[in-house]
Amino acid sequence: MYLLLIIIIVGYLFGCINGAQLVGKYKNINIKNNGMKNAGATNTTVLLGLKFGVIVAFIDVIKAIISLGLVAIILDNFNVLFEHQTLLLYVNALFVIIGHNFPVTMSFKGGKGTASFFGVLLYLDWKFAVLGLIILLIFAFVTNYFVTGTSMLYLSFIMYTTYTFGRAATYIAFLFIFLFIMKHVENFKRIMNKEEVKLSTIFRREAS
Repeated sequence: MYLLLIIIIVGYLFGCINGAQLVGKYKNINIKNNGMKNAGATNTTVLLGLKFGVIVAFIDVIKAIISLGLVAIILDNFNVLFEHQTLLLYVNALFVIIGHNFPVTMSFKGGKGTASFFGVLLYLDWKFAVLGLIILLIFAFVTNYFVTGTSMLYLSFIMYTTYTFGRAATYIAFLFIFLFIMKHVENFKRIMNKEEVKLSTIFRREAS
């Protein structure tokens, strides 16, 4: 029980390290309250350009990798069985996303977790992470919306988890989907109303 609590706390605290918040303080802008109203890499790119968007993405990716790596060391020291390790790593990853989405450092109003989720994939299986990124990019560019590509990445994660780690891990994986939907309802509404920022628009701004 104590071990599970430690894993949850570690995940949440690392999740609270928000790249957009750090870059926003450096650039003296509240990224959450401007542009697409999201403290993430995509909105940072819209507001500050690709360079700062990449920095935010890197921070949000690496925090998930560090959290999972730290938990893996803890589990090894406690001699936890491999099948249990996988479930506990999924729990830690889930709370990294929860910490990113609902950070105590931002009054529980954070980002949407895509970059941190990709960090989780990189740690679990970098080959699948690369495949997932390709899937994301294909659907994002075909539809011209980043959120549709992200949707396909999450669905691919469900299939990957079921095939690789089995039923118990899949139950946890569905919680990732729940968090994704909860945080992206407004994006889908904006797509329906033709108000969502398109990828082509972002690249045109960057080019100009």
